[in-house]
Amino acid sequence: MKAAYIEHTGSINEIKIGDLPHPQVHTDEVLIRVEAVSANHVDTFVRSESFKTNQSFPFIIGRDAVGTVIEMGSNVKEFQLGQRVWTNSMGYDGRQGTYAELISIPSNRLFHVPTRVNALQLVASVHSSATAAILLNDVFDTTPNHKILIEGAGGHVGQKIVELARLKNLEVFTTSRSSDFDQLMILGASQTFDYHDPIKKISEKFDYIIDTSGKVELQSNLDSLNQNGQLALITAPVSNQFQFKVREFYTNQKSIKGFVISHAGLPQLQSAAKVINHAFEKNRLLNDELLILPIEEAQLAHSMLENNENHRKRIVLTLKK
Repeated sequence: MKAAYIEHTGSINEIKIGDLPHPQVHTDEVLIRVEAVSANHVDTFVRSESFKTNQSFPFIIGRDAVGTVIEMGSNVKEFQLGQRVWTNSMGYDGRQGTYAELISIPSNRLFHVPTRVNALQLVASVHSSATAAILLNDVFDTTPNHKILIEGAGGHVGQKIVELARLKNLEVFTTSRSSDFDQLMILGASQTFDYHDPIKKISEKFDYIIDTSGKVELQSNLDSLNQNGQLALITAPVSNQFQFKVREFYTNQKSIKGFVISHAGLPQLQSAAKVINHAFEKNRLLNDELLILPIEEAQLAHSMLENNENHRKRIVLTLKK
């Protein structure tokens, strides 16, 4: 079968396109014929080993995929042959990835594609959408009618957080480029602010803040939280350093939480899948602008991601049937 794989971690030049043996299907696995995969920054981190994880070589890269069930292990009962399915947690922690014609996936990491949902839009969305769902439901355990500030909301993850936060009846505030304001209001933002301005200019105080950018000083974010407020960081500043006033922090019972989806537990991923599939059924979370390339362009896709040349489009790689 055709696959994009590496034999060593390293630069994009390590990515090879070639034939690998068909995967074995174990008793609790499902074999799918892949229609499309999304290319994510985290795929480049795994390939380059800047995110260290268990790998066996040759290693098929990629995490997300959408495709059709063509074979099932003897213990699998919840899927049917010919059914369209998706996954978003392959390609790390010892699991082979998704950039291949055929992949064998543990059934508990596989989810149904809702009826009438565009498969390419879905696979482009699942990484960011699952990140957003876990942040809101597990990292924060948000409750309705509270205020949330999403910094860097114009990006892929930021937009998904806005949309899901509004569906959870949170009052949503955002920072972004001014060119993103109209789209963020459509997605559910109550108020939008230019990310160039210091957040101390925002008069509101928040119960939750999510920093997707790493460009806001930690103390500024803490100052903008209510008592018992929570801050989530999903990236870091270039300096990898922050300072904050410790006494003021703990006496107001504020908290700082870090999150990367690669460390999400299986129950969290499964819960997130239910949330985002429900949203997909309502035609939500499916508004990404796509750059569609063939799987043979995996090197180009990784190069564009590493050099920020995808112009904020989600890269989807397709496989010929």
